[in-house]
Amino acid sequence: MPVTTAPTPASAPAFAPARPHIEAWLADFQLRLVQQLEAADGGAVPFITDLWARPGGGGGRSKVLEGGQILEKGGVGFSAVFGEMSEAAARQLHMPSLGFYATGVSVVLHPRSPRVPIIHMNVRYFEAAGGEAWFGGGIDLTPIYVDEAQARRFHEQLKAVCDKHNPAYYSKFTRWADDYFYLPHRQETRGVGGIFFDRLTVGQDGSTDELFAFVQDVAELFGSAYTLIMSENAALPFTEKEEAWQSLRRARYAEFNLAFDRGTQFGLQTGGRTESILMSLPPRTGWAYNPAPPAAGSAEANTLGWLRKGVDWLDHA
Repeated sequence: MPVTTAPTPASAPAFAPARPHIEAWLADFQLRLVQQLEAADGGAVPFITDLWARPGGGGGRSKVLEGGQILEKGGVGFSAVFGEMSEAAARQLHMPSLGFYATGVSVVLHPRSPRVPIIHMNVRYFEAAGGEAWFGGGIDLTPIYVDEAQARRFHEQLKAVCDKHNPAYYSKFTRWADDYFYLPHRQETRGVGGIFFDRLTVGQDGSTDELFAFVQDVAELFGSAYTLIMSENAALPFTEKEEAWQSLRRARYAEFNLAFDRGTQFGLQTGGRTESILMSLPPRTGWAYNPAPPAAGSAEANTLGWLRKGVDWLDHA
């Protein structure tokens, strides 16, 4: 079945045998996830569709929701792009060649309520012109207020998916998430972590089928895990003070995405659609100058206490 994206030039490079299957699955997954999120949000506001073409080759389909009942803003983007990047971009992104093909789905959801966490998920597949191919991705949760029980359940779900494929995955990838989703200038993690993996190389780390099966299971976990949190937290009351804290935490999220996120860098460096690349940014936020730290013992201070590397979310002691 052909993938419905923006038109692409006929000069697309020769592909690995698995590429059409991977691309088609990701495009279909995007549509299924959007339906799941629309239903969880209440169904009153649909995701809009933006088809776009990349001048250098390929294109994508961005699905964006604004003004939902629970989700103030959400983006679920699918892309399949190819071509050549500059030498500077290849060095910055640690690419083995200038020629590339990349396809993936990226999700960021910003709820209205400070009681519902921000969440991100990305799954992707790359090919370099020299023949090297790899998978990457991950899921991480960014609560405005950390709910310890929900954070533990989230990590238990991730571990179950990892253990299905490789018992070493969870401990490796959750440490990687701590290191990656980290704001060094704030000395805090972006949230309660999750898993992050990059360059699971075909032939070195497993076969195409084995690695793609893991990526598929990570992707499929996202909808059920997050819509459960939406249903549990959406009706919880909140105050103006808590909304102000949400604004500050959203600013931290934006800082990471603009300064450190590799997906943002890749999209901007390779000529992707700017609106789709930046759809991960929150709809409302604010940077107060040198805000006072939260009072000791407050819910805000408790949340900051969790935003550190090395938390063992599977330790129930």
